[in-house]
Amino acid sequence: MALSISRTFLPLKQDTTFLPDTTLQTRLPPQNSSKLSRSNSIQFTSKTTPIIRALSQTKDSLSSIITELEREQETKNKNGVEQSELAEVWREIQGQDDWVGLLDPMDPLLRSELIRYGEMAQACYDAFDYDPFSKYCGSCRFLRRRFFESLGMTHHGYDVTRYLYATANINLPNFFKKSRWPKMWSNRANWMGYVAVSNDETSKRLGRRDITIAWRGTVTRLEWISDMMDFLKPISDGMIPCPDPTVKVQYGFLDLYTDKYQDCRFCKYSAREQILTEVKRLTELYADEEVSITITGHSLGSALAMLSAYDIAETGLHVMPDSRALPITVLSFAGPRVGNVRFKERMEGLGVKVLRVVNVHDVVPKSPGLFFNEHVPPMLMKLGEGLPWCYSHVGVELALDHNNSPFLKPTSDPNCAHNLEALLHLVDGYHGKGHRFVLASARDPALVNKASDFLKDHYLVPPFWRQDENKGMARNGDGRWVLPERPKLDDHPPDMPQYLKKLGFHSDHHH
Repeated sequence: MALSISRTFLPLKQDTTFLPDTTLQTRLPPQNSSKLSRSNSIQFTSKTTPIIRALSQTKDSLSSIITELEREQETKNKNGVEQSELAEVWREIQGQDDWVGLLDPMDPLLRSELIRYGEMAQACYDAFDYDPFSKYCGSCRFLRRRFFESLGMTHHGYDVTRYLYATANINLPNFFKKSRWPKMWSNRANWMGYVAVSNDETSKRLGRRDITIAWRGTVTRLEWISDMMDFLKPISDGMIPCPDPTVKVQYGFLDLYTDKYQDCRFCKYSAREQILTEVKRLTELYADEEVSITITGHSLGSALAMLSAYDIAETGLHVMPDSRALPITVLSFAGPRVGNVRFKERMEGLGVKVLRVVNVHDVVPKSPGLFFNEHVPPMLMKLGEGLPWCYSHVGVELALDHNNSPFLKPTSDPNCAHNLEALLHLVDGYHGKGHRFVLASARDPALVNKASDFLKDHYLVPPFWRQDENKGMARNGDGRWVLPERPKLDDHPPDMPQYLKKLGFHSDHHH
């Protein structure tokens, strides 16, 4: 979430500053050198602006760094740069050509889009109620219609059309959060993300109507990845249509995606049914427009993004009545492996484009499949193909290294290496392999410490600073401090059965 608290900082110590760098232009390719291979090769016309880099023994504070970057960004926007270009080249940015030539050097438009979708994944954490003392623990803290407004994210230009829920009956440690209240909102369900669609103004800028699905990841520490069993099972076991029984995925992910509980109003439909019916409704609604489907998530949310993208493609939901196939793109952040080699091959064969952003020090993208994975020689992989712990990543990887950022302190804390805000900071400063780390936008580095202790201490940004005011407590009419009641929580739209029928699902909601 692009909060800006940049103007609240005290000055830095006298050992660091950030100034416009004129020498860097020889080291970094100019931003207008990025070419996209379309039939009539399009070249970006972004103007090169001064870039900020670390120097020593001067007096600027973190707030002045951001102010300088914000000024540059405003100048850029006034010139109409980026806004007009994205509409021209969005298919390449969404991975039509597997991001060839866009990652090294890093294309400025792709960078800003990765950050934008990463912030939509981060919103799932920022909106989630973690507090076991709240009877709404495990739900979203905000009304669906005011979701982005409540998070200060209206500039993204999307409207949330649907909240997503999952059942607790799953074998994934640390995913489910439960209230200590006996009369909680639901003892069976957790909120796990949302579906949103770009509004008219944003759609014009993007060059298409964009349906975005954002999945929440785990909300506690990283034990879930080490506790997870490396067990694969056929994806068709989870009711997902697949003609090949050798296409397999991690069973916990599949259960989370397909499980439901008839007696709970929030998870009487599986996450799978919630996703497919909403995509069906929206693709019908915008059938006459250019449409894209973008799915994003961090950590465990990335695994769910992979499954739902695969499902939409395998089910053929992205194929319009006029035979157009809508592009499906997964932008994954710090995601684990999801399935075996056959899953990877099938997903890529269905045309799903996947870009995985990872920190090379993060343990999660290395799991499961620690020993049998895509790095093993093909001959050995062939031998291990039938094993229940033989996994493979899908798509293209953008590998970043937190040691390259001058803002971050050395740490062996695995949670820092896995943190989404830190990953977005690394995207912001990445220009290509071997290039210096240089912030490209006015995105506030203070966001890194929202839920971690990763920024160098001399920036004077408190660790874990993002807190609900008074932990959500408010004064009632009697002057007592209480956790306020919330309006009735959204569950499922009344036309769910109608869309399930259109999809050919059985009316019986039991597996």
